[in-house]
Amino acid sequence: MTEKEKMLAGKIYDPSDKLLCELRSKAHRLSKDYNDTYETDETKRNEIINELIPNRGEGCYFQGPIYFDYGVFTTFGSGCYANFNFTVLDTCPVNIGDNVFFGPNCTIATPVHPFRWQERNMKVKPDGTWYDDEYGKPITIGSNCWIASNVVIAAGVTIGEGCVIGAGSVVTRDIPANSLAAGNPCRVIREITEDDKIPEELR
Repeated sequence: MTEKEKMLAGKIYDPSDKLLCELRSKAHRLSKDYNDTYETDETKRNEIINELIPNRGEGCYFQGPIYFDYGVFTTFGSGCYANFNFTVLDTCPVNIGDNVFFGPNCTIATPVHPFRWQERNMKVKPDGTWYDDEYGKPITIGSNCWIASNVVIAAGVTIGEGCVIGAGSVVTRDIPANSLAAGNPCRVIREITEDDKIPEELR
């Protein structure tokens, strides 16, 4: 297996691999280019995002700044929105459904580092290149979710369709569909029901 194949399969891989370094550098450059482009220059922004995140449906909007480790390993459905400071570390596949909204300062992080420092610390190859042993776990977010401000979604998590994740949550375990969940660690508070409709006095 190549280092890229190992990475995407959730196996220990070498992040100093030449191809992975090139892919990361490209994504980091494209992220910066996007962040440095005014919203009014829609044509240039679309060109950048098409290259950075080619696997996405129609009607997605990224406020910026955005930060992607690879970009090409993240998939969005249609109608998604991400507010300021959206960070995705997609060393493993990230799959996001349709109409998912992200508040400011949200992070999706698939990487995992070993708990034992003997395995986690940096190492040196015979040629002098520094590297570490890393692996990752994929993240899935179902359609029609709202991920509020300052949420961190950890490696290996699946969030079911129709969920609301409260501000400041750290999601370390799966969340079932149609749940209101919040906290650190994030826990299900209750199911979202018809009783949560917008009150008539607000219409």
